[in-house]
Amino acid sequence: MSCLRVILCVLFPPLAVIDKGCGSVTITFLLTLCGWVPGAIAALVILNRNK
Repeated sequence: MSCLRVILCVLFPPLAVIDKGCGSVTITFLLTLCGWVPGAIAALVILNRNK
């Protein structure tokens, strides 16, 4: 995970996971609407997932 991705996770979580698919962006966006911390955590978890 690059340094730019980590910064995007902190500043705007849905933008950090834009290349992971529509579902990941939607989940991260909804969690960000509920609160910044859940959205940032979800983005970090999605980016650290191995596929």
